[in-house]
Amino acid sequence: MAKVAFIGLGVMGYPMAAHLKAKGGHAVTVYNRTAAKAEAWVKQHGGASAATPAEAARDADFVFTCVGNDDDLRSVTTGETGVLSGMKSGAILIDNTTASADVARELFAAAQAKNIDFLDAPVSGGQAGAENGVLTVMCGGEEAVFERAKPVIEAYAKMIGLIGPSGAGQLTKMINQICIAGVVQGLAEGIHFGKRAGLDIDKVIEVISKGAAGSWQMENRFKTMNAETYEFGFAVDWMRKDLGMVLSEARSNGARLPLTALVDQFYGDVQAAGGSRWDTSSLLSRLEKK
Repeated sequence: MAKVAFIGLGVMGYPMAAHLKAKGGHAVTVYNRTAAKAEAWVKQHGGASAATPAEAARDADFVFTCVGNDDDLRSVTTGETGVLSGMKSGAILIDNTTASADVARELFAAAQAKNIDFLDAPVSGGQAGAENGVLTVMCGGEEAVFERAKPVIEAYAKMIGLIGPSGAGQLTKMINQICIAGVVQGLAEGIHFGKRAGLDIDKVIEVISKGAAGSWQMENRFKTMNAETYEFGFAVDWMRKDLGMVLSEARSNGARLPLTALVDQFYGDVQAAGGSRWDTSSLLSRLEKK
């Protein structure tokens, strides 16, 4: 059992912190910007809550962060009451936020200056993956630090991989989002085409999902897409944030991402139509507009 702090109890962080306590058996202290959410978590799962990130992190062996973006991350880590001001020497800071590679490298340096270890460890698997404790975790950092942290991370993960040095986890998450964007757009166009052709989409997917066209998105999203139901899941706003970081990184490293840039524009259309909080599978909605 380790002493753990978890900072950020959103749709992902709330269940991830719960798995650290229930499945991992760790002593967990939580912090959330909205204190009522932290109080509700403690009431449901036990453990303790803290008034600031620094207070939550004090004496912890492992500190997890899972917040919205680079600015939020800096606030809860290097800010005046951030975790780095409360963490003990030799502890490990594990960031599950989907953020930029630049901020990951920045936090690595800031942590090292205080003799604290750091992993950037963004996750994939969505809310369902977090709730079921089966997330994929992509890590950047030093191998010895990764090996120490891996048994703790396993409480909420089915796959954990060390990709490379600091920032590599965030770059891998960008690749994840590139691949998802292309697959969802292809699935949207396929369903749209099939409906216009008068085919039974359930029968079509039953067949093609068992072949080379099969994907997680097809298996898990085609029914709701066919029903034009999108009020759940990974929000379009979040995907656009992620794709914005992807395209910014591509401008820096010279990668050419024409499909990703196009799908990002399509998500902009969905936002303009009022679908900012719809699931990313809502790309079909812009094709099905009457």
